[in-house]
Amino acid sequence: MKPFRTARGGDVVARLEPAEAGIVALLLDQLEQLLAADADDVGGDPVIARLFPEGHRGEPELAADYRELTEASLRSDKSDDLAMVRATLPEAGGEVRLDADQAAAWLRTSNDLRLALGTRLDISEDTEPPEEIDGEEDQQLAVYYWLTALQGSLVDALVAGRGGRS
Repeated sequence: MKPFRTARGGDVVARLEPAEAGIVALLLDQLEQLLAADADDVGGDPVIARLFPEGHRGEPELAADYRELTEASLRSDKSDDLAMVRATLPEAGGEVRLDADQAAAWLRTSNDLRLALGTRLDISEDTEPPEEIDGEEDQQLAVYYWLTALQGSLVDALVAGRGGRS
């Protein structure tokens, strides 16, 4: 991966290797399936709980009302962001060029991907990147840290781009 940087005109640009683009596409597919699933089928899924946290803890009725009012809209927004990321992701790797709206969608979606993967892997503040990739969990952990670096480079590029504006 060539990290995101600010380009002329205010866009942010990165370059993904073919394998990296394939990993992002696979994670997008998995997130899309989760978002499209019937709420009753994924109600106990900890990833759903992380992506759609309770609005009012300790007050189940208020939390249920809040969820009823907001969840469909949140799912729709997440699906729209996911579609924008998919549309700007080069399938075979290559340049990713994002305007401000596309970059915001990438930030939100990469955060959702990290939340989902981090929840599945039970990531905590004490979790360290693997020194060697010995198995599937190490691979997933490496992907989590790669996504973190991708998201961090996007944030850095956006901040750098704003530094030149008054």
